[in-house]
Amino acid sequence: MANGRLAGKTAIITGGAGGCGEAASRLFAAEGARVGILDKNAAGAEALAKAISAGGGQAIGVGCDVSNAGQVEAAVKAVRERFGPVGVLFNHAGSIVVKPFHETTEEEWDWLTAVNVKSMFLVTKAVLPDMLKAGKGAIVCTASISSVTATPLEVLYCTTKGACLQFAKALAVEYRDKGIRSNAVCPGFIRTAHGMREVAALQAQGVDASEAAMKAMQGRMCEPEEVAQAALWLASDESSFVSGSAIYVDNGFTAI
Repeated sequence: MANGRLAGKTAIITGGAGGCGEAASRLFAAEGARVGILDKNAAGAEALAKAISAGGGQAIGVGCDVSNAGQVEAAVKAVRERFGPVGVLFNHAGSIVVKPFHETTEEEWDWLTAVNVKSMFLVTKAVLPDMLKAGKGAIVCTASISSVTATPLEVLYCTTKGACLQFAKALAVEYRDKGIRSNAVCPGFIRTAHGMREVAALQAQGVDASEAAMKAMQGRMCEPEEVAQAALWLASDESSFVSGSAIYVDNGFTAI
């Protein structure tokens, strides 16, 4: 879209081949962005990019483990060579561990920290030179309601998502005078494969994550497109004076 809200911008979306990431990839492209879809599911990323291109958008899918520095550098280079300097980054890739804390392992701690937090460090560092050179840029990081509210059986997840939120805020403070904005989206429970696995895992271990409990906490399940819309606003120039903030896409969950 020539006059879309992201027209003329090159955007990278990590975890962009599924769930909220897929919704964002489609939406950002529809709003005029040239989208680099980074995902460990290379086939899924490539298929989504082809579908977006067939619909008139511009996208490239790149298989990438975003917790691996070498793969991140190669993926960002591929996007840059195809579409030019990166001006928008949506750090969305992430995962979860649901189990009693005393049963979690060091390997699980290291893995989840790498996927949820280290990935943001690596990808942001890889695209910052483009933004610094341009004197502008927008970074959006997916945190969670778990950044500020604790959930049983999710100590590792809550810890990493708290780090994601603070990462977004600290970037905003450091790079404000360089024209680079950084914000976070903090979704509640989402109707994605990831979200439904989380709900099932909680219920399997005795936590009430039933439909009734969900209705009491946030009214209904959040749809991935609703998270994508919040990320789009933060990535666009419409939020030009918004930095260091968090949008809670949770229908009042954290307001209670």
